[in-house]
Amino acid sequence: MTPEGRRLLLEAAAALELDLTPRVEVFGQLLQLLVMAADQVNLTSLRDERDIVLKHFVDSLTCLRGGWLGGERRVLDLGTGAGFPALPLAIVRPELAITAMDATRKKVEFVGRAARELGLTNVEPLVGRAEALGREPGQREGYERVVTRAVAALPILAELALPFLPVGGLLVAQKGALSPEELEAGTRAAAAVGGEVRAVDAFALPVLGDARTLVVIEKTGPTPERYPRREGVPNKQPLFWKVT
Repeated sequence: MTPEGRRLLLEAAAALELDLTPRVEVFGQLLQLLVMAADQVNLTSLRDERDIVLKHFVDSLTCLRGGWLGGERRVLDLGTGAGFPALPLAIVRPELAITAMDATRKKVEFVGRAARELGLTNVEPLVGRAEALGREPGQREGYERVVTRAVAALPILAELALPFLPVGGLLVAQKGALSPEELEAGTRAAAAVGGEVRAVDAFALPVLGDARTLVVIEKTGPTPERYPRREGVPNKQPLFWKVT
């Protein structure tokens, strides 16, 4: 990581009240792994150091706002992609046991390889789709927290994520600017699958100023057995939300 990349990482993290000084080298190693892997597989569209630092590393860490991930927790990163937010979270919060799940095998393989090379023993890679895994014993109601980052519309996230949580568990969804219509549909979908919106935290991404929203949904009751619906249906026919 260049001196400018280091400065950006520390400055943006400080705006989130995080001191990443002891972990800068590990983030530098992760940056290098991403850049090297990008030449072989299409992990992420971001290749520039500034973009990776701010739009991947720092953006991932915004889910720590509000303290929703505090303590020793079993966390599922649903739709982890190239490992975001799973890998930055694992670096900063070693007490979290994080399962990084994605349907794309090459991305999950990268996450597992990166975790090993970075010495992150608290990351478990998992290949699969939420519609299927959310019905499996040990996965359904198997996590205290689910995190998602720019994966889908809120009604879709509610249906896919809440089956993984027991009553009292939380979905922490990282979104961009959130429209009133999406929030309303997400609130109704959450109620249908056993949840309730607990917090909507709108803020600006440090340094860049891009609009971000953290939506926290609490699992308040059992998810009906019919959810999640079969593979592909939640995305094609979201609850209370019209696909455009």
